[in-house]
Amino acid sequence: MQKPLFLNDLLHLNQSDLDRAKVKFNQYNGEIEPMEVYLRNPDDVNTVWLFWRTKRRYFNVGDIALCLFKLSWNTWLLSTIKKVTRELGVNNGVNYEGEELSEYTPYFGRVIIKYRKTHQTQVVYLKNIIDELEVEQILPSIFDGVDFPGYDKVRLSYEQLSTIVHNHKKDWIAALENQKAVYLITDMCSGKQYVGSAYGENGMLLQRWSNYVINGHGGNKLLKAVVDNFGFDYVKKNFQYAILENYNARVDKHIIIERESWWKETLGSRAFGLNAN
Repeated sequence: MQKPLFLNDLLHLNQSDLDRAKVKFNQYNGEIEPMEVYLRNPDDVNTVWLFWRTKRRYFNVGDIALCLFKLSWNTWLLSTIKKVTRELGVNNGVNYEGEELSEYTPYFGRVIIKYRKTHQTQVVYLKNIIDELEVEQILPSIFDGVDFPGYDKVRLSYEQLSTIVHNHKKDWIAALENQKAVYLITDMCSGKQYVGSAYGENGMLLQRWSNYVINGHGGNKLLKAVVDNFGFDYVKKNFQYAILENYNARVDKHIIIERESWWKETLGSRAFGLNAN
């Protein structure tokens, strides 16, 4: 049986470094996943999330801060390692400044760690869990989001969809740009649903979903009313996008339109949801 590879097998921190090295575990904060923040702007995780302080002081000047953020229930991505150079005396804000340790740059955004977090605290000494941070995978390039899971498993938040579109994530783009489809948009706050379709003349699936990223409504009457009444930020926080059925580019549009109507009736999205017709 192959011996597990642990994080410090890559970093080779000596005992003096281990005595001042701390791991910050970043996960869902009640509003957004750190993965989505990282994909939009890595420095927001590597500085704001890493060095944010409420009441408790997590770091001291001279500490080595390892930044991990959650990918799944027991996997984490190493996004940066910094030496704390200054404390700012801030509560409810970024309280520290730090310098990235350049010798570890090749690992940032590429090393996926397997670790089952059972403690409540966000920051722990590395030496206390050094034999638990197992390297699960070293990515060939910097992490750019979750890979396309298959058409029957697509369920995206607005932030996830926006990141895919803006970052032009290749596997997702290739999967969506030439597909016709019947799709579902769900307002996770109200529970109301919208059934839509992409059948070529009105754009393929990628184009249709890209329109929602731009303005939240894609020109649809009742979706536009949601944006007008509650604001675009409401859509960004609450809307979810899924594929009900997908078709290749050769399928006649009338078949797709018929299936769209069937789903509207089945889900009641005309009577109780966000479909006006």
